[in-house]
Formats: sequence, structure tokens, C-alpha cells
Amino acid sequence: MSPPPSTAAPARRTRGAAAALTLGALLASSLTALASAPAASAAESLLSQGKTAIASSSEGAAFSAAAAVDGNLTGTRWASQWSDAQWFQVDLGATKDLSRVVLTWEGAYGKNYEIQVSDNGTDWRTAKTVTGSDGGTDDLAISGSGRYVRMNGLVRSGGYGYSLWEFQVYGESGGTNPPQGAVRVAGSQGNWQLTVGGQPYTVKGLTWGPAMADAARYMPDLKSMGVNTVRTWGTDASSKPLLDAAAAQGLKVMNGFWLQPGGGPGSGGCVNYVTDTTYKSTMLTEFAKWVDTYKSHPATLMWNVGNESVLGLQNCYSGTELEAQRNAYTTFVNDVAKKIHSIDPDHPVTSTDAWTGAWPYYKRNAPDLDLYSMNAYGDICGVRQDWIDGGYNKPYIITETGNAGEWEVPDDVNGIPDEPTDVQKAEGYTKAWDCITGHRGVALGATMFHYGLEHDFGGVWFNLLPDGLKRLSYYAVKKAYAGSTTGDNTPPVITNMTVTPATAAPAGREFTVRADIRDPDGDPITPKIYLSGNYANGDKRLVDAQYRSLGNNTFAVTAPEKLGVWKVYIQAEDGRGNAGIETKSVKVVAPPVTGTNIALNRPATASSAQASYGDCPCPASNAFDGNTGTRWASDWSDPQWIQVDLGSAKPIRTLQLVWDPAYAKSYEVQVSDNGTTWRTVHTTTTGNGDIDTIEAATTARYVKLQLTARGTGWGYSLHEFGVYS
Repeated sequence: MSPPPSTAAPARRTRGAAAALTLGALLASSLTALASAPAASAAESLLSQGKTAIASSSEGAAFSAAAAVDGNLTGTRWASQWSDAQWFQVDLGATKDLSRVVLTWEGAYGKNYEIQVSDNGTDWRTAKTVTGSDGGTDDLAISGSGRYVRMNGLVRSGGYGYSLWEFQVYGESGGTNPPQGAVRVAGSQGNWQLTVGGQPYTVKGLTWGPAMADAARYMPDLKSMGVNTVRTWGTDASSKPLLDAAAAQGLKVMNGFWLQPGGGPGSGGCVNYVTDTTYKSTMLTEFAKWVDTYKSHPATLMWNVGNESVLGLQNCYSGTELEAQRNAYTTFVNDVAKKIHSIDPDHPVTSTDAWTGAWPYYKRNAPDLDLYSMNAYGDICGVRQDWIDGGYNKPYIITETGNAGEWEVPDDVNGIPDEPTDVQKAEGYTKAWDCITGHRGVALGATMFHYGLEHDFGGVWFNLLPDGLKRLSYYAVKKAYAGSTTGDNTPPVITNMTVTPATAAPAGREFTVRADIRDPDGDPITPKIYLSGNYANGDKRLVDAQYRSLGNNTFAVTAPEKLGVWKVYIQAEDGRGNAGIETKSVKVVAPPVTGTNIALNRPATASSAQASYGDCPCPASNAFDGNTGTRWASDWSDPQWIQVDLGSAKPIRTLQLVWDPAYAKSYEVQVSDNGTTWRTVHTTTTGNGDIDTIEAATTARYVKLQLTARGTGWGYSLHEFGVYS
């Protein structure tokens, strides 16, 4: 069985025992692929020409590092300052299999130097040591792989510095072939490592978001970020394009299997793991089928059984029954692990949760798991201490992490989660990777969240490239995995965003949004404004706002008609495929009406009122109590009416109707001096709900809405019915 598809951002949890808010249904992707032979090795190619080069110093602007990788062997050169400790390095852009380095020296050459290689631009290993060079051309054979290659000068040949006409690195242009062979959790307590074909393998991963059919399009981008692994939540026949595309780029896949109730609280349905033998048998058979299909695929790294279900079971059960279900679930996970091992002894099995309180259940009931997995966001650094305190004897992988989630941040002035800024989100990824790599010998890497394209409420909160636009978080991950973003064009940076008034923007009228926006590369910036009604009406989409520029990154934005708390977004694009996105909330309120609400708390009657549906009872008086949190609701039929007695004939200038989603499409405003004889002062057949402000210069004691056609299948419902003198 494949997991249910979704484009919403996932529900995420803290590692603590408390239940968490659901951000949406989990991205339950189904991914697969067919076994294929490793690609043949490419012929030797020049890898360094035109690539980004830097040096410890230069003799002047005419002798920059770039001159030594420009392909001009006799006309341009790099020259250092006149001292021994100097270096020159080139970034090949991605990890490559290396074969030789050719140094074409000018008269000022290096007598003693090292050729060093690095995967991240920080940690270097020496590939060749040269002593007693006589200059000219040094053609040096090296082996291994790396992204960065450096000449580390130790001793000059004379009184000048070091000077290179050209620095050429050769190797296989296809880069590093996928590591092949059995995948093992090797080592012993507190000193584990993952190995592929006997070679150490640290998981530098991302969770996968695009369509399977587009895997070949996006996989090179992941490779350029230094990613070596992608994680899925489901594995079935549709996984083939992803696995094949990953293998072609030298990446691995953590193949997921979905179990109910996946995605934590509020997600995935409820299964009885104590009694439902049919469900368990079906899943076991289904998983075994796909393990057998993909066990020999060169992209397969491991199998991951379930996602956040130990935590999620609290949405289905409580008390002693919850304990029984959690024990039964983890026992079933162990049954799946044993079955997978019997089919595929060459790839480990893990299981993911979002609560370290799940680990005792796995420790007790799932000894056949090779390692544990955990989804953790803002509290990622606490996972290490929880592992220590729990006395566990298996390593773990972090299968989702990144910036703090909706359930982990304080509320803002409008009482909704205060979304981190782009700068804070990028820092969250950097912090997460530092915490993971800091638990050496136990944390074996991560698949951070999320290589996704959705441009909606959850997509802006979590995706590295919503709508295909790269954000600061994208480059934070690239720096963590590849070691550098040198030479990259990076996104605009938005700071100091404000919304005025933040707590009382009149519906349908303008409020002000401003921010400081800068582009580190000096690119022209195009700002856009979006709105999301996630907290107001449950619509997670980002919709184009109606706005006008006031200059200096200040905008007059028209508020929605629907009352409630909305999110407003500034998206600054640089035309180079990057975007900065910042968001704040704005509370949309009924537009103020001058004058006195003479209907406030006056006697009210209606043709009908809901007594017990949803938040009811909903009597007529609720529409006149001055509280937009209460409402009057009628029966679900036409016609209906609601009226108020002002106590005596009074001048009436304006009426304001604040509709619930159950609004009137057609209605009349009627007034009366005696409650018997009515005259019509306003008629509409095109009502659209939200807020109606009606000018009606008249005098009367009674005011009535005669409601003749509903706008929905429900009845009629008003939060407020204001009558102003």
C-alpha cells in the first residue's frame, strides 16, 4: 500500500511527550525504481577551467586567482605576496573523482608544497607532497575524490612569491560514482558509522517533494548542494524515476513505508494494532513486495518503516489502551524489520517518530531495527541528551529537521504562531546540522526538511525552494553539506517587516506593510505581496494581494473582506532564481462606523435559531451583543428573518452586517414603526458574505432582515447586525 498523496506541509512535533499542533497532512510521497547497473566511468576531463578560484593573497588586481584557471597558459597568471605561507585553491563545483593536477609555474615557483583535497573547503587531506620542485610544469598523479583542490605553499624557490600560469585539475567529469556494496551499521556502542561497500557514509540528505516524474530534472541540483541522500515516505511502483535519477547522480534513497496513523496527531486514520491482523498482514505483504523489487537497486540506502505513528496513536487512543497500541505497533515494526532482513540482508531498517518518548517502545519491542530515526525541529539539539539519558544501544538518523515549526514558536500579537524570519530559518538549518554532527559516533546524518516546491502556507514555512525559488535556507543547507556557497548568487534579504495596524485592519480597506529589503549581489529586486487565510478560513493557499506601492518598500494593501487573522507575505525576487520571503499577521476587523450602534443589546427575535449544531445555541440576541465571536444561526431553509427592536423610533444612517460563512445571497432590509407594517430600504440579490455596510437614511423603531436566498447549503448566520444613528 502506498501512502496517501498530499501537497500540504507535514504535521511536525516536538521531541517532548506533549501532543502538538498539526500543520497539515504529511507529504506522503511514493517513490521507487528498478535496479540498474552502475554508470561506466567517464574519460579523464579538465575539471578546473573557469571554476571559482581563491587564494591567500595576490600581488595585485592583475594577478588574481581566477587568472590561473582561465585556460591561458602564457598570458595571465596568479601571483601571491612575497612570503612562504601562501595557498591557491579551486572549487570544482561538486565532488569529483580526481586523477592528476598540473601546475604550470611562472619563474616564481614553489619549491616545497602540498596538493590538498577537501569535500567542504574546511577539512583538508594531503593528496601529494612535493619537495625540491624545479619549476616549469609539475604533472602530479593523485587519487580519490573531492570538490576543492589546493596548492598549499610551504617554501618558495626565491625571493618572490608563488606564481602560476595555470592550475589544472583532471578527473572524471561525471563526478563520483554511487558508492556500491552492502550498507551496514558498523562499529560499537557510541562509535558507530554507516558504511556503503565498506566505506564510511554520512547521510547528507533532504526529504523529497517534487513529482517522481521530475526526479531527473531536480536531482542534479541536489547533487550540487552536496546532498547524497533523499528520503521518501512511501515506496511502490511509482518510485522508479526517483531511484533511477538518484543513481545516475550518485545519490542514495531512504525508501519509506507508510503506516497509519502516519504524520503524528490528527493524521492518517486509526488502526487497531492489537487486533487488526488483516491490516498488518496486508502491509507486511506489500512492503515485502517492494523490498524484493528494489533491494538490488544501486540507489537503495535503507528502509524506513512508518512515520510518527507512536506519537500519532494518541490521536486514536488513550490510557492503558494507548499503551497497548504503542507496544503492538512497535512489535509490528519489528515483524516488518525481520521480514525485510530475510529478503534483503544488505540494507539496514529503521523507523521514524517525532518524539524521543517513542524510543523506549522500540528498545523494548523492536530489537531487529538496525538504527532509530527521529524528526526534530526547534528542539533538535535536545535529541542527543535524550539518547544519553535513555541508555540506548543503537545509533540514529535525523529524518526531518530544519527551522522551528508552528508548534514550537511563541504566539504573536494576534495570538497565532510567530513564523521565523528567513534569516532565522537559515540559522535553524545550520544549528541543526551542527547538533547532528556534534553527536559523533551516534548520529549518522540527516535528511533535512524539505526539498519542496509548494508555494502555500506550509511551503513558505518549510520549503527550501517554494515555487522553484531558492531561499536563504537552501544556501544554508548547501553550505552545511558542500562546505561553501562561494560564487553563488544568493537571495534578497528582508528584515524589519511591519504591518500597520497589525491588530485592527478594517475589512476591505487599506493597511500598510513595509520592510527593509536588500540584495547581497546588487541585483534588481521585484517585490510581491501575498495573503493567506489559513487562520481565518482554513485556506492554506497564497493568493495575490491587491496592493499599491508607496515607495521605499512600503505598500498599501487592501485587507480581505473576511474577518479574522490573516498572514501577509512580502516576496522579494532577484530575477536569478532566488527569493526572500517574510511574513507577519494582520487581524482583519469590521470597518469602523461613525455614530452609535443603537441596536447593541436590544431585544431581538428571529424566524428560527439553531439550538445545538456546532458552536450553538445561536439565538438572535447573539447578532446584537457586540461580539464577533458569537453568532445567530437559522434553520437550513428559505425564507428566514431576524429583527431588532430599538425601543422607539430613532434616526438610522448606516447598517453593518458581519456574516458567518453561511451568508445571504438575496435579502431585503426592512424597517417599521410598529412591528407590523414594513417598508423596504435596501434590496440585494448579489450578496457575497463577509461584511455588508449599507447606507439607509431613515427613521424607525424596528429593523428587520428578510432573507430569501441562501448563499450556501446551510442556513443564514450573522456574527453582528449593527444599526447606527
